[in-house]
Amino acid sequence: MFKKHLLVVSCLLLVVSLLGCGGGKKAVQIKGSDTMVNLGQAWAEDFMKQKPTVSIAITGGGSGTGIAALLGGTTDIAQSSRNMESKEIQQAAKRGIKPTEIHVANDGIVVAVNRGNPVSKLTIKQLSDIFTGKIKNWQEVGGENRPIVALSRERNSGTHVFFLEHVVKLGKKKNPNEFACSVLMMPSSQAIIEEINANPAAIGYIGLGYLTKKEKAVAIAKDSSSAYVVPSVQSVTAKQYPIARSLLFYTNGEPSGEVKSFIDYVLSPAGQELVLKMDFVPLK
Repeated sequence: MFKKHLLVVSCLLLVVSLLGCGGGKKAVQIKGSDTMVNLGQAWAEDFMKQKPTVSIAITGGGSGTGIAALLGGTTDIAQSSRNMESKEIQQAAKRGIKPTEIHVANDGIVVAVNRGNPVSKLTIKQLSDIFTGKIKNWQEVGGENRPIVALSRERNSGTHVFFLEHVVKLGKKKNPNEFACSVLMMPSSQAIIEEINANPAAIGYIGLGYLTKKEKAVAIAKDSSSAYVVPSVQSVTAKQYPIARSLLFYTNGEPSGEVKSFIDYVLSPAGQELVLKMDFVPLK
């Protein structure tokens, strides 16, 4: 009887010892950019195969959501398709948060239309005029006589902010241009794709990794005297495509522990190879 009690106690001590030595999974929270959510998920799945003791949870909601979560202390990594704004940096300082920016990949913002739309090229100025409502009919840019249905990501999206600053405002911060009231704000890149595929009058913008064979990517030129360039991994890498950006991680201070291990993997050849497989643009 005494031996049985001794065996039970020994087993209990072994269980406690295992739990104390990290028997449970270590969790890493990642929130933010909808553009990056599929890429982040691919990174996480591959990393967890190599380190099964680590659990990585990925959620979207937009770059603004991820940065807000970082400032609120509810995520380890904020995924962002835009740089932090000055007001966010000020909020971080007030809360004792020290954002560290890590460049993890690159992306081209694709302007897409329905496959049946004959328009295949536009300038940045024409895009600005379409999304500010100055150009209202496809006929004005060489298309058919039908009203344009412009689609945008909602304001919390980093893609929305980037497109507003670099296309709608023509790259000039003090430019008063804003999205027209007629522009439909869509909750996700997938929602934009679905509307474009169903509506021959629609035009919208998405990350390069979301482009499928069902919609048509429009060639873009900086101005009427510049070359029109189709978005691709090659044209973004060569810095030829005019609507390109960095994809970023933000952490509170220098990353450490499992967060650092994950970021090291993302920046490794294996992590960057996945960037290419997901149709985004690797760092090198």
